[in-house]
Amino acid sequence: MKMSELKDMTLTELSAKSRDLRQERFNLRLQQASSQLEKPAQLRTLRRDIARLETKISELRNKAA
Repeated sequence: MKMSELKDMTLTELSAKSRDLRQERFNLRLQQASSQLEKPAQLRTLRRDIARLETKISELRNKAA
């Protein structure tokens, strides 16, 4: 996911996407704990996507305030 993809999303859409990605990260961590995770690098990319989303959310909140 790139920042350009997040540019046109609203705050509620970003929050929903963040919630979905956090749930997916939780599921991947469970798979990793049970040694069923096929792509360990997927955790890293997911963590970075969540960080991008949170950055965009804070930018929008700061702009609104």
